[in-house]
This record gives sequence, structure tokens and C-alpha cells, in this order.
Amino acid sequence: MSRKPKALAPMEAESVDEIPVGDQWQYEPKWDGFRCLASRDGDCIELQSKSGQPLARYFPDLVAALQTLGAKKFVLDGEIVIPIEGRLSFDDLLLRVHPAASRVNKLAAEHPAMFIVFDLLGDERGRSLLDLDLTERRQRLEKFAARYLKGRDDIRLSPATADLKVAQKWFRTVGNNLDGIIAKRVDLPYQSGNREGMVKIKHLRTCDCVVGGFRYAEKAKVVGSLLLGLYDKQGLLNHVGFTSGFKAADRAALTKRVERLIKPPGFTGRAPGGPSRWSTRRSDEWQPLSPELVVEVEYDHFTGDRFRHGTRLLRWRPDKAPKQCTLDQVVRRGGKTLQLLKRA
Repeated sequence: MSRKPKALAPMEAESVDEIPVGDQWQYEPKWDGFRCLASRDGDCIELQSKSGQPLARYFPDLVAALQTLGAKKFVLDGEIVIPIEGRLSFDDLLLRVHPAASRVNKLAAEHPAMFIVFDLLGDERGRSLLDLDLTERRQRLEKFAARYLKGRDDIRLSPATADLKVAQKWFRTVGNNLDGIIAKRVDLPYQSGNREGMVKIKHLRTCDCVVGGFRYAEKAKVVGSLLLGLYDKQGLLNHVGFTSGFKAADRAALTKRVERLIKPPGFTGRAPGGPSRWSTRRSDEWQPLSPELVVEVEYDHFTGDRFRHGTRLLRWRPDKAPKQCTLDQVVRRGGKTLQLLKRA
């Protein structure tokens, strides 16, 4: 191919609120995993992350799987996922990013990765397909899958449809294990490194949480973030994340409101500052509150017993009793996502 896979930036997506409508769109599931460009040139297999970093050392099982394909050359765009008991585990993906090869190999043996392919950027003859429109690339990808992926569980073809009703059904019914829907323009070539021609519509969820504490801002003694908690079945209040992004004009009044409620312990179960991949130098610097305030927040993922990213404050809930804010709100439903994958 004329372009080296290492230098190829993956196509990106713009976030929108609604699934776009029209004959120019193709719809696909948005998988909850690691975006990856997988390339092969003879015995050489390379896995490249969305940011351009090599991933092969963390997924030796996937490297081995790709080496068994009949095609000796290809460039595939897809998503690395780890299925466990019928659902996709993002936590187990994160565990793979470990410096010790022995640890990575152990995890790979316990829970092998799967590569879900949704685009073909270079074919088995070494020809670049980047300049072809999506309609043509998809046709070639389906032929590639029929020839090389038949009967495999480790490398699968992602479904695609032009039927809006099918896409809406995916969005509604496969459970919160699906990250949302991707829509791509069928009439455009591969949009390397930009967001033209591809949009994503993500599941957004809400949760009522107790404010169990807060942190001051770094440069002023006003609230920087509220620390959120949910009660478990034992009645313990566990720290599950934070919310921030308050308006500057509201911070002084919010600070007075929460400072009146400062009272240990704040969280009676898991507290902020414990060892985790999210810990920072400021993790221990927080003020405990009496569990009286309830907020409704919007979030994208709840994994590893906490919100994966920061949440967005929607509103205060004075009508909600703190004890009603339980972990049951965010318990993962039985995932049906993998049922979307049909064997080639």
C-alpha cells in the first residue's frame, strides 16, 4: 500500500443528539471497546490505537488470531472488545494495559479478546481502499469476511444497515452494553483523521445520587466538584464519582450551602482516595458531608463500581430521599449486544 498503516489516522465521529435520516446514511452499532486499526503484511501484525499508539503487546491473543487468517495482507478498522458471560467488559480491557507481559498473557488466557471489524482499508492484495466510498468498501469487507472470517469467534463482522427502523431498534433494545449508534455517509471515501461523514449517537443515562462530599477548587476556596454516592444493599454509602462544571456565578452560594453540611464520615462504604486507576494527588483532599443533598446527574458509563467519566449535573432533587439513591439504578442489565453479531 502507498500509505503506511502507522501513519493512518482513524476516521472520527461527531456527537449528535438524534440518528440522522436519509438514503446517504449507513447505520452501525457503536461498540464499547478500544478502537483499533489492525494491519498485516506477511508475518508482521500491527495494532494501532485511535491515538496512534501500538496495542499489540497488550493483545497477544488478537495478534495470534490475525496471523491465522488466510489473507496475508490487509488493513482493518474495528473495535477490540472482551466478551464475558454474554456482555462486553470495558474493565477487563483496561486491565490489559499492563507493563508486565506475564500478567497480560494470563489475562489473555482467561478472557480472550474479540476484534469486531467494520471497515476494510486495505485488501489482501495490498491495495489501498481509502479513496473508495463506503458503499464500495462495505461490499468488499463483506466479501473479505465471507472468505476469511467464516465460523470464527475471535474476529467478527460488525452488522450494518441502511434501514433506520433497524438502527432505532438496536438503539432501544440491545441493553446498555451497547455504546450507541454510528451513522456514516455512504457516498464518501474514508475520512482519515476528521469527523466529516460520521456521527455518533450515544446512550445517555440519568441517576439520582447523594452528595457525600466535595472538593474545593485548586485556586480558590469555592466548590470545585461534588462527590457522588449510592447506597448498597448493606445500607452503606459508596463513592461512585463526581460532578463539576458549575457556573462561576453559582459557586459562592453552592459553597455556603455545602459548607453548612460538613460532617464526617460522608461516605460510610467506599470513600474517595482509595487506590484505583482514577486516583490523583488530590484524591484524599475532600470534605465529608451529612448525606442530605440529592442531585440528578447524566452519565455515559457506569463500570468498576463508579461512573467512568465525570457526570453532568441536571438538577437538585429535594423531593428525593437520600436512602432512595441506590446502586440498583446503575446495575448493568443483561447485555444482548453480542446477539447482533452474525457469523460470516
